[in-house]
Amino acid sequence: MREEQIEKLRGVVRDCVSKHLYSSAIFFADKVAAFTNDPADIYMQAQALFLGRHYRRAYHLLNASKIVLRDLRFRYLAAKCLEELKEWDQCLLMLGDAKVDEHGNVYDTEDCNVVYLDKDSEDREINISAATCFLRGRAYEAMENRALARQWYKAAIKADPLCYEALDCLIENHVLTCEEETNLLSSLQFGPEDGWLSSFYSCLIKKYDKESVVEAKFREVEKESCNSNPSSPSFTHTLKNDTDLLACKAEYFNQCGEYQKCFELTSDLLEKDPFHLKCTLVHITAAMELGNSNELYLMASNLVKDYPQKALSWFAVGCYYYCIKKYDQSRCYFSKATSLDGTFAPAWIGFGNAYAAQEEGDQAMTAYRTAARLFPG
Repeated sequence: MREEQIEKLRGVVRDCVSKHLYSSAIFFADKVAAFTNDPADIYMQAQALFLGRHYRRAYHLLNASKIVLRDLRFRYLAAKCLEELKEWDQCLLMLGDAKVDEHGNVYDTEDCNVVYLDKDSEDREINISAATCFLRGRAYEAMENRALARQWYKAAIKADPLCYEALDCLIENHVLTCEEETNLLSSLQFGPEDGWLSSFYSCLIKKYDKESVVEAKFREVEKESCNSNPSSPSFTHTLKNDTDLLACKAEYFNQCGEYQKCFELTSDLLEKDPFHLKCTLVHITAAMELGNSNELYLMASNLVKDYPQKALSWFAVGCYYYCIKKYDQSRCYFSKATSLDGTFAPAWIGFGNAYAAQEEGDQAMTAYRTAARLFPG
């Protein structure tokens, strides 16, 4: 088969992936790899298998190719397969030996050669080392080694500030103190074009600074603009109405005790994006503080229907029962939330609050101590 025909088949595979026709992608990727035996085509075939949820087969294909021993991307994809199979020890073994210190500095890294796999791509790529650090963090978190997970997440965001997932895990799991978050952010090496991202990240971390400082950070991000029409310099868009930024601002109002302001903002945001879960969490806590049991009932019902396996859903049910002063039931649902996700801090706090509401001080303190131990931030 001629090279131009093979290139057309590669295009078919990419198009099948973009249209989520994974069986078709697997079929054609297999033929391309058979014709060429090119590492890039073997990798493309493994990607198609991974996206089609054939994790064991994708792992076997990658492991059978000797390239997996010398190319970090092959190792990373093989480790992703093992992540999906919940084989955490093997996942870490595949990623190789490396040490990390408390500040997220990595030592003893192995040879990180990377074959240039995407011949046509001009996109900016996230550092593969950042992705491997993040995956190590995920593995250690799954193995309940929170200290090492925290260090690897820090290593991931330091290796590449575009690795937002690592920062998200650190913030959402409350594993860093306010000071540690600030220090981590100041250590990140942003590119000259990423000033807006640095400002955005500064809004995501804990908001215990003076009111004027926090609000100045929001204004700085909101001013960030993009001219979307070259022929009309005045026609610009900004991040002012970005849902993540609005959710962040709502969280700030919640922390300030301005629950009505927070509730109004989250209500507007959820009209635009009803499934924005970070906003949903803040909306629930504001509704509980305001004693809005009707809203809590509706939110809890919808969440349990749409996300029965998420801790947030059962936390919402617990909040509803707490709001109507049925504390035994609320404890039951807060407990269910923590059993689904032991890192879901609001449920531990709710657990303690429900005990405290019935003046069961010892049990309340036990729940609060657990929260303080698990979530130093």
